[in-house]
Amino acid sequence: MTFKKLSALLVAGLALTLSGCDKYLDINKNPNNPDVVEAPLLLAPIQNQYVLGIQFDARYIGSYVQNWHHNVAGTTWDIHGYVQNSDAGGEIWRNVYWRGGRNLLNMMDDATAKQRWDYLGVGQVFQAWGWQMLTDIHGEIIIKEAYDQDPNKNTFNYDTQEYAYAEAARLLQEAIKNLNRSDGAVSTASLGRGDIIYKGDRIKWKKFAYGLLAINAHHLSNKKSIYKPDQVISYVDSALSSNADDAMFTFNGLSTADGSFFGPLRQNLQVYGQSAFMLRLMDGTVFNGVKDPRQPVMLSASGDGTYRGIIAGLGQSTATSVPVATRVPNLWGGQIAVLPPVGTTGKYFFTDKGPFPLMTYAQLQFIKAEAAYLKGDLATALAAYRKGIEAHLTSSYVNVSAADRTAYLSNPAIVPTAAGDLKLSQIMLQKYIAQWGWGFLEQWADLRRYNYSPDVFTSFQLPTNYPTANNGKPAQRLRPRYNSEYVWNAAALQPLGGLEPDYHTKPVWFTQP
Repeated sequence: MTFKKLSALLVAGLALTLSGCDKYLDINKNPNNPDVVEAPLLLAPIQNQYVLGIQFDARYIGSYVQNWHHNVAGTTWDIHGYVQNSDAGGEIWRNVYWRGGRNLLNMMDDATAKQRWDYLGVGQVFQAWGWQMLTDIHGEIIIKEAYDQDPNKNTFNYDTQEYAYAEAARLLQEAIKNLNRSDGAVSTASLGRGDIIYKGDRIKWKKFAYGLLAINAHHLSNKKSIYKPDQVISYVDSALSSNADDAMFTFNGLSTADGSFFGPLRQNLQVYGQSAFMLRLMDGTVFNGVKDPRQPVMLSASGDGTYRGIIAGLGQSTATSVPVATRVPNLWGGQIAVLPPVGTTGKYFFTDKGPFPLMTYAQLQFIKAEAAYLKGDLATALAAYRKGIEAHLTSSYVNVSAADRTAYLSNPAIVPTAAGDLKLSQIMLQKYIAQWGWGFLEQWADLRRYNYSPDVFTSFQLPTNYPTANNGKPAQRLRPRYNSEYVWNAAALQPLGGLEPDYHTKPVWFTQP
């Protein structure tokens, strides 16, 4: 489908929506009918939609990676299936091509014309981030022809995932160059007008770009001929330097229109409960009896005070014969499959205001730890591993007591005293914990890189009852958005095998040797 037609509608909608705000009155001759949509007007809505896209699709990817599961047994996403003729799992696709799309290009064009190199750099970061998310989720995507201006063009050809990775890296390098510029109309005050995430701080955006470069390079760990662990480590060292650099998105949270998709106001998560896998990582089952001090912060106990989790595909009964006090609660801590009562505040990232992380210092330290481990530098791996755990423990959204933190980090079952005793599974499991509830895309990349291995992800169990279309295989990608690709662009999908019932089980390029 022609993305430019949809993007034009969004530009008009954004202009009309924001034209009545006093702080934007100075940029158009007629505020009721803007003649120019400038960069500050476009950046904030684009940021908002990228975040919501992740949250929308997390309902499905979160089930694949076992952050949570549906209360009804056999739910499609819990057993690694997909819903036919549906846009479920297509929101990031929609937001990158449409809600970002031409609007992002317009923002960068306006920034170039007015020498707002900071806006241009942030725009390039977002375009790279969009391609990175899309290709990691869907495999082959459309880049070269995505914004073709031919009004008669109805088929858009897909590019390889290898090209998508290279293009994301190229854009990030260009973004860093622009974020380093101090000439033109660059200023924190100007960038801060449209920047919800970092409030106009160019240095933090540059660090975010290096973090994305680290993710981009590290995902190639299975490609031994081109994987460069030293480069990954260098990128991490140039990226976020503490929790203060975490990329966090906060919502107004006053209504369903401006609240987090995960919050009780929007009522989107009442049928989901924490997974049995996540519980095993925190209750001592996996880590030699060591209970995680983060458990009461992140997870919720049943009414009887016992922590429980849902097994993939099995759901849980809500029959009257099953006491409510023994059921797994929903992610807000309330009764599962029941709309949250008025006044429900939620917990952890499941609140109306958020915050919702996009990248954290802890996440990147675990990437550094794995890269160093694969290189054979166990001393560096252990140091980064410990920093990753400590960063998450001391983050504003966890912040366990100093005594609990010291006890946890001092336990050799969690942090080995000798670098040679560090295991890959420890790195990957602690990274999983630190990303629970927000880092779904990176978790799925990790699980697929290691082919869902229970040796690496200790006690992870794939569902035993895959849908018939899976042919006994787990999900490896989401299918492209139905209403753009299968309705309008199916001819381009056919050469990829995109019309086959098991296309979602076809391994993506970055996981292959």
